[in-house]
Amino acid sequence: MASSKTTKAPRRTAERILEVSLDLFNRYGEPNVSTTLISAEMGISPGNLYYHYPAKDELINALFDRYEKALNEILPAADGARNVEDAWLFCHMLFELIWSYRFLYRDLNDLLSKNRRLETQVQFVLKNKARAMHGLLDGLARCGAARLDSAEAAPLATSMVVVVTYWLSFEYVRDPRHALEAEAAAASMGRGAFHALALLMPHLDEASRAHLRTLAAAYLPA
Repeated sequence: MASSKTTKAPRRTAERILEVSLDLFNRYGEPNVSTTLISAEMGISPGNLYYHYPAKDELINALFDRYEKALNEILPAADGARNVEDAWLFCHMLFELIWSYRFLYRDLNDLLSKNRRLETQVQFVLKNKARAMHGLLDGLARCGAARLDSAEAAPLATSMVVVVTYWLSFEYVRDPRHALEAEAAAASMGRGAFHALALLMPHLDEASRAHLRTLAAAYLPA
């Protein structure tokens, strides 16, 4: 019995460190959060934190692994898109996950300049996102909601990935004091989903264009 408790406690501490680190990184930005701040927030010694994560990069890598695992569970849904509502739901799910790990996107360039492992992982993520967006476009075209050929689909998928990847940075630049606060989440994600899908507007049939505007109306200025 004692042995079981001993094995569970370190695992729970390691998970809690990740939870607290994610919250602090999201609130203040990764460069502004030290391991000393994380240990103080948790009420543990720096030595206890270093036992689980000897370097800050290891914390970031562990959080990115969680993000990538969750992302890989969402991306296959793009292949099932049959209409604008399916596409909207997919983009919204994507933005909800991005929001949960928004420090990765807010501080992306800085993180990549310091972490070679992350650099490789992010490149895989971008390829997987582009593949998913391509699948979404193929599904819309097959079902008649969009008209586009393969030559148009590849750059369009890439452009959608660019919007998804850098949307929160754009929001942050527009309003650094409030853009990444929790109360801004719904509006920020809605605008991001709309602007990613707005790239499709010239290719959608009239009914799909109208429906996309309706879905986005709650998030956009009049």
